[in-house]
Amino acid sequence: MKKTAVATVIVAAAIAATPAMAADILRSPAPVRYEPRAIVPAPVYPVFKGRVAVIDGRTLWYPQFAQGIRLADIDACELPQWAFNPKWEDRERVKAPPPVPCGPFAKAWLKRTVGNKSVECTVLAYGNDGVPSARCVVTGRDLALEMLRVGWARVATPYPYNGQYITYQRHAMAARYGMWATYVLDMNEWRRKAVDKTLDRRPIADFNVLAERESEISPPFADARKKPKRTDR
Repeated sequence: MKKTAVATVIVAAAIAATPAMAADILRSPAPVRYEPRAIVPAPVYPVFKGRVAVIDGRTLWYPQFAQGIRLADIDACELPQWAFNPKWEDRERVKAPPPVPCGPFAKAWLKRTVGNKSVECTVLAYGNDGVPSARCVVTGRDLALEMLRVGWARVATPYPYNGQYITYQRHAMAARYGMWATYVLDMNEWRRKAVDKTLDRRPIADFNVLAERESEISPPFADARKKPKRTDR
């Protein structure tokens, strides 16, 4: 009995001497229960298939669905936008280099490629204006990739859906295909600065905008910055 009493006293003294350990023993936390997180399903975007009308160099229209579609990850000249041929001769008599209707050329090439064939567009995202961006294929050909191949479009994002887009663009630039053979203002800058966006826009208006450009998407055009500033654009 004496030995048992002594042992009890020793244990009690040890617990009193180490309060942290005693607290851990007496106040051990309850096990934490982790509730499984709800899995949010990825959005399912529609797929459109059928004949289309070509609106411009990057926009299609499905009449049966009353739905417009924009080719994803590329940009092209707007229909009223003008580019210019760098071969400018007789500068004393001619005020500006020969104009190139890059917007209508881009539309014409896309329209000729699509023809009456069925186009399948898989929506990838929606723009701020609500127009869906899609990867569109006709007879197994990626329309955006084909536009880049012939030089009538440019890559609009540093990380395109298709990794070949940048490769095809570089090839078109090196070969001076399409608009890469011209001097043309960046499309976003054109949309921001052009006042008259009707189809009656005159080429000289875009030449005046080029004189005050912030950036271009084709090789620099000699003497463009030497033109006097104009306000009639």
